[in-house]
Amino acid sequence: MAQEVKWGNPGALGLAGFGFNTILLQIHNLGLISNVEPLLYGFFWGGLAQLIAGIIDGRRGDTFGLTAFTSYGIFWIGLSFIFLMDWLGVAHYSAAGLAWVCILWGIFTAYMTVGALKISKVHVFVFATLAILFWLLAGHFFGTLSAKVAGVEGIICGASAVYASAAVVLNAMYGRWVLPIGLLSK
Repeated sequence: MAQEVKWGNPGALGLAGFGFNTILLQIHNLGLISNVEPLLYGFFWGGLAQLIAGIIDGRRGDTFGLTAFTSYGIFWIGLSFIFLMDWLGVAHYSAAGLAWVCILWGIFTAYMTVGALKISKVHVFVFATLAILFWLLAGHFFGTLSAKVAGVEGIICGASAVYASAAVVLNAMYGRWVLPIGLLSK
């Protein structure tokens, strides 16, 4: 009889990829860096790492994790691809098009926030601040809001995801919640 493989919690990887890449992009939005690093990393840490985490969550039977991590992984890959095509001169993006993309991602994130109400207070905070970030970015791309406003809010969102990642890692290593996340009833 074959022994079943036990998968670790991929949430730490997915949250780290999301959180750190979000912070990096918001540092760019604040004007502190002007190079391509945020979106090139978006292909890999923001994109590929979250895809891997989502697939592992799916294997573990976690529909929420599968949907969240694979969707946001594809978001990062898609966003990076849009800017890569623009930089290469193959296709140019429109600000209004990116605004509508952000609105749709904000709607998706809003209903994922409702799902997070069954996980933890930290997860709710991550998803709620991400929904707000998408709507702020939509305002920026429509030309009604400075990217710096979204940048500050996005750093808060990304930092909360990094905190959640650290909490998952430390919980796994120490067998208890070293960093509390405010678990909610399932």
